[in-house]
Amino acid sequence: MTGPPKYSLFERYGVELEYMIVRDHSLDVCPVADRVLHAVAGTYQAEMEMGELAWSNELALHVIELKTNGPVPSLDGLAGLFDRDVRRIGDILRPMNARLMPTAVHPWMDPHTETRLWPHEQNAVYEAFDRIFSCRGHGWSNLQSVHLNLPFADDEEFGRLHAAVRVLLPILPALAASSPYLDGKGTGLLDARLEMYRHNADRIPSVAGHIIPERVYTRARYEQDILHRIYGDIAPYDEGNILRHEWVNARGAIARFDRNTIEIRLLDMQECPAADLAVIHLIVEALKLLCDERWVTLEKVMLWDERDLEHILLNTIKQGEAALIHNPKYLDLFGMASPATAGAIWAHLAQQCAAPRDKAVADAVRHLLARGTLANRLVKEIGETPSRDALHGIYSRLCDQLSGGWMFGERV
Repeated sequence: MTGPPKYSLFERYGVELEYMIVRDHSLDVCPVADRVLHAVAGTYQAEMEMGELAWSNELALHVIELKTNGPVPSLDGLAGLFDRDVRRIGDILRPMNARLMPTAVHPWMDPHTETRLWPHEQNAVYEAFDRIFSCRGHGWSNLQSVHLNLPFADDEEFGRLHAAVRVLLPILPALAASSPYLDGKGTGLLDARLEMYRHNADRIPSVAGHIIPERVYTRARYEQDILHRIYGDIAPYDEGNILRHEWVNARGAIARFDRNTIEIRLLDMQECPAADLAVIHLIVEALKLLCDERWVTLEKVMLWDERDLEHILLNTIKQGEAALIHNPKYLDLFGMASPATAGAIWAHLAQQCAAPRDKAVADAVRHLLARGTLANRLVKEIGETPSRDALHGIYSRLCDQLSGGWMFGERV
């Protein structure tokens, strides 16, 4: 048997985007992902290849995922491919009186009454999660995220990448937060999806840990300190070892040794693929600088305890780019003086990073840095306590932004 291909740091990328399916006029969730896949494949299957991209199911029947069909050598052109398939799915949904909605959560879905789990192929996994954790909650059935897979070739590259990813995770909501509303009202948080996600496995705390992974930098230590602990803790609830796989790990970034990647899971979905790729571009370029020891040595990057990083993360979950960071050692990681906002860190990083070659993504980067997170843009427009009509109006516009491939605020 041969293992997965071994690509070195930043030689390949895997990108996954999750979208809600909603009813055309009411915008309530519409659980028809299986019908979309059936319309193309002719059977109820969990995943199908669509050329450069693949489409697949998720836990909830109102969510569909688009992803690169295997690792790709460049991020260039991906925004256009995702745009194309968003429109393909839109065409399939139109006769069903449904459409796709972007962002990281549905703003008024009641997950306790509206959740329908995927009932077809591979549903035993979802049934196991539901039996153990009860998936009818925001942290399970009402969340859409971006997953970014980055490769490593060996233990040395794994340790270097894992160290860089760990210290960058706390400020990702300052770039990607898009979920200020839940249950038809403001939450007081810019990244409510991530706050719900932090607690979705509280019954077995080792599954998610502190969201920021522990400071382990070899495969052997990772398996011993993280995976084996999770497997042992979940075993009494997991008949048949259905969940004894690396993907049961719910940290904000997880090691996938089955394909030699680290998968970043912390990112809220944006309003269109160009915006998602803008976020991904900035993250990738920042990680390159950290891995190359631009500002501090790798040894200093590796020293950070997950609880100290979690403290910064909790601040950005609430305040996004406005979160003020006082810790001088953390700011040293990026060559900055204390204090500074998380948004200022990203502005600083963007100046150091190579610009995207894809014009749509380059425009989206400028828009994002100039106008702030999507969550902040939404709150600035309709406030922290919007009416249901205001929520419906702005999320209808977001659906239009997605189908048109526009940044929110770019067009009316």
